[in-house]
Amino acid sequence: MSPVTVSPLRQRMIEDMNARKLCAATQRGHIHSCKRLAAFLKRSPDTATAEDIRRFQLHLSETGVSICNRNRIMTGVRFLFRVTLRRLDLAAEIYHLREPQKIPLVMSLDEMKRLLAVATSLKARVLLSLGYGCGLRAGEVVRLKVKDIDRAQNIIRVEQSKGRKDRHVMLSPEMLALLRQWWKVRPSRYDAGISLQERWLFPGNRAGKPMTTRQLSRLFHEATDAAGIKKSVTLHALRHPPTCSRTTLISESSKRCWGTTN
Repeated sequence: MSPVTVSPLRQRMIEDMNARKLCAATQRGHIHSCKRLAAFLKRSPDTATAEDIRRFQLHLSETGVSICNRNRIMTGVRFLFRVTLRRLDLAAEIYHLREPQKIPLVMSLDEMKRLLAVATSLKARVLLSLGYGCGLRAGEVVRLKVKDIDRAQNIIRVEQSKGRKDRHVMLSPEMLALLRQWWKVRPSRYDAGISLQERWLFPGNRAGKPMTTRQLSRLFHEATDAAGIKKSVTLHALRHPPTCSRTTLISESSKRCWGTTN
């Protein structure tokens, strides 16, 4: 198999993104956006004109691309022209649209109880409880390591998440009890040679990698289906709890885990 050839323009753009410490997902998105522009132009983006930029934005609008995706695509294109090509005149032709503000769907107290009740596996219950009880994002849950759990202060340390920020979240005794229960049965086939503090709480199917957010999302939707929840909710809904105590639900979940509820 012949090696993949990277054009000088793309290589320079990658170097510019690396120099600015853009994350891998952002870099992939920017590259994809510029490839989409090149496909529309049928030539290299460095030959684009102001009229080409206008036509491309019109094309995105006419083909029904959502406002969110249009803004994402044009953000990558603007990086190319503003940073890599130093074409500030073309970057100025790019505009973004205001996205509609929507109130997120939330689950009721009854729905949240049903969700945790139908999570039959300990792994699913711990994962969902972390998202709900600690308000963690999906990516934050799957990337937790042993060192992130501070039992002395009852906190979880979240490192370099959204906005490249660290933060602490409270760790309830009930949630800590669930984590201890999970640690006893957690798969450890890929832990050889890895120090205890650096081990993933939720290892994936590949050595040295945590489980993916896609796997977590699948567990969440399986639980919502089993709980009979018809709303189009996502994992992020766990971060918008109903007006009740998070600790109460997690406590009930942990008792159910050990079979101590009636």
